[in-house]
Amino acid sequence: MDQTTSITIESTINATLEKVWGFWTDPKHIVNWAFASTDWEAPIAENDVRSGGRFKTVMAAKDKSASFDFSGTYTNIKEQALIEYDMDRDLSPDNFEAVSRHVKITFTQLPEGTHVIQTFDIEKINPVEMQRSGWQAILDNFKKYVEHNQ
Repeated sequence: MDQTTSITIESTINATLEKVWGFWTDPKHIVNWAFASTDWEAPIAENDVRSGGRFKTVMAAKDKSASFDFSGTYTNIKEQALIEYDMDRDLSPDNFEAVSRHVKITFTQLPEGTHVIQTFDIEKINPVEMQRSGWQAILDNFKKYVEHNQ
């Protein structure tokens, strides 16, 4: 049986730490990258980046067939270095373990760009590999957006 409790994904973005942090935290940028595939979008993003602050990104299928709020509360913020948060509990009828999941993101400036490492607690409904590939796709979308925009 798979005993994985968390998943780590990472990427090095060809941009300064300051730019990466800004694009990660500013709602005007979040709406342009916070989705895993081109048939989805993030029409709404709100972000209060401070310990105790809240965030919400609405992720929606472009064909309007599905949408959900990705939201939570920040537990630890170190400007341009660390973001930690607890996701709001999923209270959907098919989620019997409605528990909050923790996410930790580190940002490190390297000579070749900014290295982002994201570790998140798994959920029990979807297969681990599906979760890993979905979160990695969003991080890859972020990298593409940052590297192609000012």
